[in-house]
Amino acid sequence: MSDPDMSGNKPAPAETEVSPEAAAVIGKARRSAGFAMGIMLLGFMAIGVAVVYRLMRDAPPPTIAASVSVPPGSEVVSALTVDGTIQVTYRAGGAVMLSVFDSKTGELRQSTEIAAQ
Repeated sequence: MSDPDMSGNKPAPAETEVSPEAAAVIGKARRSAGFAMGIMLLGFMAIGVAVVYRLMRDAPPPTIAASVSVPPGSEVVSALTVDGTIQVTYRAGGAVMLSVFDSKTGELRQSTEIAAQ
């Protein structure tokens, strides 16, 4: 095969040089295109954020048990929802108890007495 550079189709050195005016126009066009692409990327990011926000906002809230049962006559000190559980601290008689309930069903998982040392 013949070498494409040897075919005689090389542009003359005068044709490859760019005048200062042409270089300025090319630079301005590049800056304008870069600015337009940046604005377009910001627009796509804003659309993505809006879609994710809408999807997350419209998600149904997690189900939580309507009620949990502590012994009658006990005084509830605190109640928290943590990692799918409802944790209730209460005083029953002279003891302080911590009971962990399932947040969906309200079923007692664990009960622990808290004692001072």
